[in-house]
Amino acid sequence: MRSIRRQLLIWLLALVIVGVGFAGWLIYRQALAEANELFDYQLQQIAAALPSEPFSSVLSSRSESDEGVVIQIWNRNGALMYFSHPRVPLAPHAELGFSTESTPRGEWRVYSAIVGDNVVQLAQPLSIRNRVAAGVAWRTLWPLVLLLPLLGLATWVIVGLGLAPLQRVTRALDTRHPEALDPLSDQRLPQEVRPVVRALNALLSRLSAALDTQKAFVADAAHELRTPLAAVQIQAQLVARAQDDETRREALADLHEGIARATRLAEQLLALARSEPDGKGVETQVDLSALLESCVRGYVLVAQARGVDLGIEASEPATVKGDADALRVMFNNLIDNATKYTPKGGRVDITLTVKNGRPVVEIADSGPGIPAEERDRVFDRFYRVGGGANRARTDVAGSGLGLAIVKRIADQHGARVALAEAASGGLSVSISL
Repeated sequence: MRSIRRQLLIWLLALVIVGVGFAGWLIYRQALAEANELFDYQLQQIAAALPSEPFSSVLSSRSESDEGVVIQIWNRNGALMYFSHPRVPLAPHAELGFSTESTPRGEWRVYSAIVGDNVVQLAQPLSIRNRVAAGVAWRTLWPLVLLLPLLGLATWVIVGLGLAPLQRVTRALDTRHPEALDPLSDQRLPQEVRPVVRALNALLSRLSAALDTQKAFVADAAHELRTPLAAVQIQAQLVARAQDDETRREALADLHEGIARATRLAEQLLALARSEPDGKGVETQVDLSALLESCVRGYVLVAQARGVDLGIEASEPATVKGDADALRVMFNNLIDNATKYTPKGGRVDITLTVKNGRPVVEIADSGPGIPAEERDRVFDRFYRVGGGANRARTDVAGSGLGLAIVKRIADQHGARVALAEAASGGLSVSISL
C-alpha cells in the first residue's frame, strides 16, 4: 500500500540530495576558479623572485617535494641550464605566458617568462588544484551531509503532523455506527482537508436520504402486500370450505384474481426498484416511434378484451438517448393505466410529436380523469385517487405504483411529465423527453 508520508519523505530527501549535489558542484567550480587564480599568481611570484636572489641558492632550494612546482631554465641560446624534476615529461620549449599542457602524467599548468638573460618555465600539475578545490567543497558540504538523517527525521515528523487531521477523520469514520449518517465536523481542519470532509458529508447526506427512501419503500411495500396476501389466504380457505362444484369454481376464480393482483403488485414493486438511480440500465439511441408501436401491439388484445379502442393517432420520427427497457416500462404503465381506467366503449389515443426539438409523447383516454387538486400527489408511491361521483372504477384494481414508476423513469431521462384534462374528458399524460 502506498504511503503519502513515505512518498513525501522520499521525494523531499531526493530533492535535498540533488540540491546538495548541485550546490557542491557549484562550490567546487568556484573553489577551482579561485585556486587557479591563486596558484597562477603564485607561479608569477616565483618567477618574479628568481632574479632577486643568488641564482645558485634559488636553484638549490627546489626539490621534488616543492608543492609539485617544476622549474626549467634556458639561456638565450636555447641550452637547458636547469631542470628541477628531470623525470617529469614537459615540453622541451617555452611558450611565454600561461598555457595548459597535456603529458602522460596528466595536465599541467605552465607559466613561461623571460628573466634577465634566461627563459624560465614553471609548471604545476592541475591535479593539485583539483584536490584543493574538492577539499574546499567537501569542508563546506559535510555539515549538510551529516544533517541529512536529522532532516529526514524532521520531515517524517512534520509530514505526520500535517496528516494528523486525515487520521482524525479516519478514526471518526472507523468508530461510527453503520446507521450514524450525521455529517462530520470540519472545524479545526486544514484547508486541504475540508473539501474531502465536505464531499464525505454530501455523500452521507445522499446515503441517508437513500436509506430513508428505501426504508419507506420497504414499509409501504410490506403494507401493500399484506392486503392482497391476506385476501389470497381467505380465498384459499373458501376454496377448502366449498361444499359444491359451483361454489368451488367461484372461490377458485376469486383466488386466481387475488393471485393475479398480488403478482401484478410484486411486478410493479420490482419495476419500481429497478427504476431507482442505481438500477439504471445502459443508454442507447432509442427509436421512440418503433418503441411506442411495440408497446401498443402488446396491449391491443388487452384493450380489446376491456372494450377499449387503443391506437396511435400520430407519430413523427424521433430518437432519444436512454434506457430502452426503462422507457418501455414507463410507456407500458401509462398505456395499462389508460386502458384500465377507461370504461368499456372508450378510447385511448397515443401521439408522438416533436416540439422545439423535444419529442413529446401524449397518451389521452376517455376515462374519469384525475381531479386537478390530486394530480401532484398521484406520483407518490401507493397513492391512489379516491372514488367520487365522477370517477367510476373499472373491473381492475390498481396498486398505486404505476405513476410513481413513470415519474422515476422520466426523472432519470431528464423528461417532464404533465397531467391535464383530455379533450375527451379523461386524463392526458404528456412526456417531453
